[in-house]
Amino acid sequence: MTREIPEEALDLLDYQAGVLSRAQALRAGMTDQRIARAARSGRWQRLHTGVYAAFSGEPGRTAMLWAAVLRAGPAAVLSHHSAAELHGLLATPIPEIHVMVPTGRQIAPISGVILHYSSLVARERHPALRPPRTRVEETVLDLAHSADSLDTAVSWILRGCASRRTTPDRIAATMAQRARMRWRTELSAALGLGADGVHSLLEFRYVTRVERPHGLPAGTRQNQVIRSGRHQYQDVAYQAYGVVVELDGRAAHPVEFRWRDIRRDNASTVDGQATLRYGWPDVTQQPCLVAAEVGAVLARRGWDGGLCRCGPACQLPA
Repeated sequence: MTREIPEEALDLLDYQAGVLSRAQALRAGMTDQRIARAARSGRWQRLHTGVYAAFSGEPGRTAMLWAAVLRAGPAAVLSHHSAAELHGLLATPIPEIHVMVPTGRQIAPISGVILHYSSLVARERHPALRPPRTRVEETVLDLAHSADSLDTAVSWILRGCASRRTTPDRIAATMAQRARMRWRTELSAALGLGADGVHSLLEFRYVTRVERPHGLPAGTRQNQVIRSGRHQYQDVAYQAYGVVVELDGRAAHPVEFRWRDIRRDNASTVDGQATLRYGWPDVTQQPCLVAAEVGAVLARRGWDGGLCRCGPACQLPA
């Protein structure tokens, strides 16, 4: 069968994870008859209308991503969760594939594919990466804009800041170019904290519900320490007072992470630091009590500031 495929088509198959569109095959010199014969023989398999995998086995994830974007047309790009997957912003891919196409084009529904229409596809498209996808900054903002809640939107912004694949300044500059952006003010605030080292929604909530409203001193985010030649990062360090706050947002706590955290806490104690550890329920449901505990430990270690009430319903001890 390889002898029947023109060199140009073979190059495309190698480049596109073994996937080829009918239009590409015809431009490379194949005929409809040869394409049909390959499909009938089982050497090729149809993944979508007009899109084929030039192999008989189960298509891998990359092949399916290529198939979706080829089916949507030459101007299409992977976007939203699918672009985030390729940029390393998603640990586990979602089954559906997200594809963005230019406004005005009418694409028939594609099985397993969610279509998004935009007049800015050309601007959002990454200039070099393949399969075609939106830029990291555009991907983060697309996901934030379409999020089902502000918390989810902020999580995407902070995930982008923490990824080291872009910067808060680049995300902010891209957001400034958008005429429409949900939660623009709140996301701008999140970008400011992202630039200061806030990497997760739990860390964001610690700053906005515990630290700032109650007058605690500003901690150092992602404070780097080197122990036994290894780099470790403390979520929040009040370095002048030898106090560390670790924030654990995991719903489940696997044994390997629990022992890693214990070893890190013990190492901080050996270094003369007091470590306080809080989870999502502590920070979001009892922020005043968390502030009281942190403030008490800081005071015992030399902080001469005072806590303030976050509002009329503040639960700080009298």
